[in-house]
Amino acid sequence: MADTKEKDANVTVDIRKEIDIITDSESTTSSSFEKNPFLDPVVAEHYREVYEKAQYECRSAFDPEFEWEPQEEKKLIRKLDFRVAFTACLMFLSLQVDRGNLSQAVSDNLLDDLKLTTNDFNTGNTIFLVCFLLAEIPSQLISKALGPDIFIPFQICAWSIVAMSQGALQGKASFYATRALIGMLEGGFIADLVLWLSYFYKSNELPIRLSWFWTTLSLCDIGTSLAAFGLLRLRGHHGLAGWRWLFIIEGAFTLTIGLLSFYLMVPSALQTKSWMHPKGWFNEREEKIVVNRVLRDDPSKGDMHNRQALSPRMIWKALSDYDLYPLYAIGLLAYAPTSTVSAYMTLTLKQLGFSTFNTNLLTIPSSVLHIILLLAITWLSERVNQRALVSLAVPLYTVPLMGILAFWSESMSNAWGTWAVLTVLLGVPYIHAIVVAWVSRNSYAIRNRSVASATYNMAVQLGNIYAKNIYRQDDKPLYRRGNRQLFILAIALFPLLLLVKAYYIYRNKQKDTIWNAMTAEEKDDYMKNSTDEGNKRLDFRFAH
Repeated sequence: MADTKEKDANVTVDIRKEIDIITDSESTTSSSFEKNPFLDPVVAEHYREVYEKAQYECRSAFDPEFEWEPQEEKKLIRKLDFRVAFTACLMFLSLQVDRGNLSQAVSDNLLDDLKLTTNDFNTGNTIFLVCFLLAEIPSQLISKALGPDIFIPFQICAWSIVAMSQGALQGKASFYATRALIGMLEGGFIADLVLWLSYFYKSNELPIRLSWFWTTLSLCDIGTSLAAFGLLRLRGHHGLAGWRWLFIIEGAFTLTIGLLSFYLMVPSALQTKSWMHPKGWFNEREEKIVVNRVLRDDPSKGDMHNRQALSPRMIWKALSDYDLYPLYAIGLLAYAPTSTVSAYMTLTLKQLGFSTFNTNLLTIPSSVLHIILLLAITWLSERVNQRALVSLAVPLYTVPLMGILAFWSESMSNAWGTWAVLTVLLGVPYIHAIVVAWVSRNSYAIRNRSVASATYNMAVQLGNIYAKNIYRQDDKPLYRRGNRQLFILAIALFPLLLLVKAYYIYRNKQKDTIWNAMTAEEKDDYMKNSTDEGNKRLDFRFAH
C-alpha cells in the first residue's frame, strides 16, 4: 500500500514538474487531461481554495475533471486569435504609428523647420523614453485596478490626441512637451496588453502571438513609410509642412482605433456579454475550455481577480524578485545596437544623398526582412523549447554587421552599400516576443506577471535611452565612435545569454534537490500549507 502511494506521489511530481514544459499535442484522443496538474486531488483542492479566496472572476468554470476534444480546442484557438490576438495587433498598430512616425517627419526637414540640432533630437527622444519608463509601473497599477479592457482604450485615445497636436509644434519647448506626454501615456501599454493576452492563451502559445505584435510593428513601418510618401507631399497645402499633415492625419487614424477598442476588448472569458456584445463571444462549453486549458497550463493565473489592485507589499515583492533580474539584463542590452541605428536610419540616408521620398521607401526592405526573421526565431524557440540558446542568433547576426559600420572606411562614398548593410542589420532576428513571454512564464503569479512585464519594459527603455544618445553631433555623418561602441555592446550579448541560461539551470537544480528529498507526505503538506508564492514554489521550474 505504501509502495502504491509512493508511486502515485511520484506520478504527481512528474505532472507538477511538467507544468512549465508544455508543447502542442497532435493526438486524436481527448486533450483535456494532457499535462493536467489538477488530476492530483491535493493540487486541485489547494487551487480551488486559492481561486475562491482571490475571488477569481472565472472560478465558476474551474473543473479539474472537465474533458474536451483536440478539435474543439483548435477551433476555439482560431476564435481567440480573431477576437483577442487580432484586436491586440490592431491596438499595437496604434502605438507604433504614433511613436514611430517621428522618423518620417524628420526626413521632411522637421529639425530644420523647428531649428533643432541632432542633440536636441536626442534629448527629445530621451524625454520620451524617460517618461515612457517612469509610466510603466503606474500604468500597470491603474490597469490592474480598472482592468486592461478599460484602461488600454483610454490610453490609446489620450496619446492619439497629443499625437495630433504635434501638427502645431513651434519649437524646442513644444517638441519636448509632446514627447513627454506621448511617452507618459504610452508607458505600460505593452505590459497591459500582455497581461490581457495571458488571460486567454497558454504560455507556449503566447510567444507566437507576441511575435504577431512586432510583425504588426514592421507592417506598420512599411505602411507608414508608404503613407509618408504621400502625406509629406502635402507640404505647402493650407500653408502647412508635410510633417504637420503626417502627425495630424496619423493621429486621427489612431484615435479611431482607440474608440473602437472600447468595443473590441472584454474583461475575461466569462465576461464577454454586455450591451455591446449581447450574445457574448463563447457558449458555456467554450468558456469552460478557455478557462481550464489556461489554468492547467499555469494554475497561478487565477490567484488574483481582474479588478484587483496591487498593494504596496505586492509591488515590493514583485520588484525584489531576483530570479527575473537576468531577463531584465537582456532587455537592457539586447536591442541597443539596432535601436540606435533605426532611430537614425532616415537621417543617415538623407546624409548619403537620397531624397526625402526615396529615403522613406528605402526603409521598407528592412521591415520585410524583420518580419520574416522575427516569426522564424519565435517559432524556432518554442519548437525546440529553448530561449537563451536560440537568442544567440542575435549577436551572431549583429556583430559582423556592426563591425562593417564601425570600421568600413568607404561607407560614406558608397551610399548603396551602406544602405544594404543598414537594411540587413535592421532585419535582425528580433527576440523581444521571446523574452516578453519568457518573463511572463517565469513570473508564475498574476502579481509578479503584472509588475515584471512593466519592469522588463523599463529595462528595455533604459537600454533605448542610452542607445538614443550614442550618436552625437560631433560624430556626424558616419558616427564612427558611436558604431564602435555599438559593436562592443553587440559582442557583450554573447556571454549574457549563456549566463542567463546557466543561472536558471542552477536554480532548477536547487529546487530539484530539495523537492526530490521530500517524502510523498511532505510534498502533499507543502501543497496544502506552504507560504511560498509564485516562482519561489518548489514545484515550479524556470524556463530557459
